[in-house]
Amino acid sequence: MSRTVYVNGEYLPEEEATVSIFDRGFLMADGVYEVTSVLGGKLIDFPGHAARLERSLAELEMTAPMKAQDLLEVHRELVRRNGIDEGLIYLQITRGNPGDRDFAFPPADTKPTVVLFTQAKPGLAANPTAKVGIKVISIPDIRWGRRDIKTVQLLYPSMAKMAAKKAHVDDAWFVEDGLVTEGTSNNAYIVKGGKIITRDLSNDILHGITRAAVVRFAREAQMDVEERPFTIEEAQGADEAFFTSASAFVMPVIEIDGKAVGTGAPGPVAVRLREIYLDESLKAAV
Repeated sequence: MSRTVYVNGEYLPEEEATVSIFDRGFLMADGVYEVTSVLGGKLIDFPGHAARLERSLAELEMTAPMKAQDLLEVHRELVRRNGIDEGLIYLQITRGNPGDRDFAFPPADTKPTVVLFTQAKPGLAANPTAKVGIKVISIPDIRWGRRDIKTVQLLYPSMAKMAAKKAHVDDAWFVEDGLVTEGTSNNAYIVKGGKIITRDLSNDILHGITRAAVVRFAREAQMDVEERPFTIEEAQGADEAFFTSASAFVMPVIEIDGKAVGTGAPGPVAVRLREIYLDESLKAAV
């Protein structure tokens, strides 16, 4: 059965949805995006995603084409029309179609392109991978310097995921100046002596919405959180490692560059944080 998608104010069968070849998202990666999880037919962390979207648009000098409440209604309508119980909603906003290709930004009144679609992911919360953990490799971080803006420039993260696949592991962590920045599509953490360590916020990493919630929940649970960079060697010698993202929530990392982390199995801190995150996020879901 075809999905119903949203394109510039219309709900359409996916086969009928089109975007101009002159759209700057296609030609220049001139756009931003968000991915919101759906659990039990409700949206997880939507206010955080809406706030980050607004920030990303502002950083690129793009005008928000819709208010957060209107975007919420579109998200809910797509959930309803596609019968999504567990899954994801992808939102992309580009600077639109100026009518031709040009490096210069188009006139300010150029209509942005707004696209949303759903992905059904049954078993998202009960993902069996979370019970066994994942393996990662490290690769140099050669992305641009504004990783805090959630743009659609995802070629290098895609290449990194393929490098991980070729290495027969699950994902990759980026390393710059000897320090871990983040994962290909997630924020990275280690646990040592009961202390949770994750890189501090800056232009160097994406300001993860799940990261913000997990750090808050950890501190509310009286866990010690230190925000600072760490090395791959430090991570390999940690008691635990894990990552957070909107689609994986809290995911244990059990091996880094071929070396087991801790016992080589998901550790208690990551397991407990996943439980807390899912419980608390479901309570606040919209």
